[in-house]
Amino acid sequence: MYQLSVEAENVHQVLGKHILADGYDLVFDMEKSSGVYMYDSKHNRNMLDFFTCFASVPLGYNHPKMLGDEAFKKNLMLAALSNPSNSDIYTQQYAEFVATFSRIAIPDYLPHAFFIAGGGLAIENALKTAMDWKVQKNFRKGYTEERGFKVIHFEHAFHGRTGYTMSLTNTHPDKTKWYAKFDWPRITTPAISFPLTDEKLRDLEARETVAINQIKQAFMDNKDDVCAIIIEPVQAEGGENHIRAEFAEQLRILADENDCFLIYDEVQTGVGLSGKFWCYEHFGEKARPDIIAFGKKMQVCGILAGKKVDEIDKNVFTVPSRLNSTWGGNLTDMVRATKILQIIEEDQLVANAANTGAYLQQCLKNLSDQYPVVSNVRGLGLLSAFDFPDTIKRNKFIRKGFDHNTIFIGCGSHSIRFRPALIMQNLHIDQGIDVMEKILKEL
Repeated sequence: MYQLSVEAENVHQVLGKHILADGYDLVFDMEKSSGVYMYDSKHNRNMLDFFTCFASVPLGYNHPKMLGDEAFKKNLMLAALSNPSNSDIYTQQYAEFVATFSRIAIPDYLPHAFFIAGGGLAIENALKTAMDWKVQKNFRKGYTEERGFKVIHFEHAFHGRTGYTMSLTNTHPDKTKWYAKFDWPRITTPAISFPLTDEKLRDLEARETVAINQIKQAFMDNKDDVCAIIIEPVQAEGGENHIRAEFAEQLRILADENDCFLIYDEVQTGVGLSGKFWCYEHFGEKARPDIIAFGKKMQVCGILAGKKVDEIDKNVFTVPSRLNSTWGGNLTDMVRATKILQIIEEDQLVANAANTGAYLQQCLKNLSDQYPVVSNVRGLGLLSAFDFPDTIKRNKFIRKGFDHNTIFIGCGSHSIRFRPALIMQNLHIDQGIDVMEKILKEL
């Protein structure tokens, strides 16, 4: 490793002179971290990582197939040194990424792609795609003024912190308060409570009906002015809230009936963690989207859009500069993403996430049977979570995790979510469960 002038123990102090350095009390060592363990050079320790930088590290750290591939490392260095403007300057590396992405992860019913840096900006461009389409649809209907900008979204949603997305995000108020926002229709989220007993199912169906009626009312109150319905397949930051496939199917029907787009925000849920490459695939073919937004594990952020957009000839994918960005996703990220996708395919890591995730959920259910403070165990693959009775116990659990060299992450007001790397195995789950048992005995 080349010599750095700032010692690990001084990192927070140096950063704190110019930024709000309120991150974790650790210093990530990019060289010593390995597999599912993040190395903290401030405290000289390996930490079992159920966080993975907010679900953005798909293969863990220093994967041997990346470290040992000299051609990959050469391409990575070339991209990093050059950093071309992908929007207008094309390279073989860019084409290699798109070809690999297309083969492994782009559904044939979502052929249009746009790439950008940042999940929030991916959502922005999904919304712009929908707005452009809806406004032109309305012109065809005889409207002479622009109409069709509103977006139906859900309580507890997190879609980013950028311009349009702040009108959608409604988790912690500090993320959006005192910034300009649009008054777009907000719908209650009919989240599943687990285990889903007959009584809970009846309650859930009633709440789904309420949400559907709210959406119908929003369309009535905003005639021809709604361009999209947007939802996370599993609401992450908002509390790891799951919806039923039946509800997603109703969203598909409502979007079709009201001539608008159905958008799934897969920024955190996509790229295999749920046991399917895209989390929305758990909903089935009847709930397919018009657009998905992706990011985090994909390294590159962006959108995939379906053929519905082609109902307008001059859409954002055919008119130059309607969607654009200087770097168009960043070539360095594309080179890394290409290799990551290849490894995910070669090592069958989506299937691994499904199998290991099932084991994790069973272990969590066993903990729930033993410790009453653990409830509402839920998950799709490794995309798993459970609840504590309150925020205080949840936060204490996370703090004690650090004492046991384990990184956990919260969500909502009182939940723990799991965001491990796709390479995680049962033995790592066992290690994490052992830590959790020790902490639960201390609470």
